[in-house]
Amino acid sequence: MASTDTDRSRPARLSTPTGETGARGERAAAEHLRAAGYEICAMNWRQGRYELDIVARKAGMLHIVEVKTRRRGSLTPPEAAITPRKFRALHRAASSYLRATGEEAEVQFDLAAVELAPDGTTHVQLVEHAMEYNW
Repeated sequence: MASTDTDRSRPARLSTPTGETGARGERAAAEHLRAAGYEICAMNWRQGRYELDIVARKAGMLHIVEVKTRRRGSLTPPEAAITPRKFRALHRAASSYLRATGEEAEVQFDLAAVELAPDGTTHVQLVEHAMEYNW
């Protein structure tokens, strides 16, 4: 399947330090996934109010990857941002993606926890099956 990158970053989001941090984290996560053999199908996919950070494929599995980025030394780790409410929103967005694309692969919800160091380096930890859902 051809890549359907739809990188539609919101200019207002990127004009803030938080938006720039998030965009850096998403780029680092995508690079990490590519290096690990994933095909990036979409980045920042949006339809209406639904948004997915990264949709990737590996070994026949469709991975919905939520990217959470924090600066080193933050009070909360990236993983703490995945709440039941956030997961419900991701599930609705994933269902919308599947309908819009006609995709029929098995879906897995993962988390890319990205830490930004003061020197500009990034550390990406991929947490597979970070969120479970019984379709």
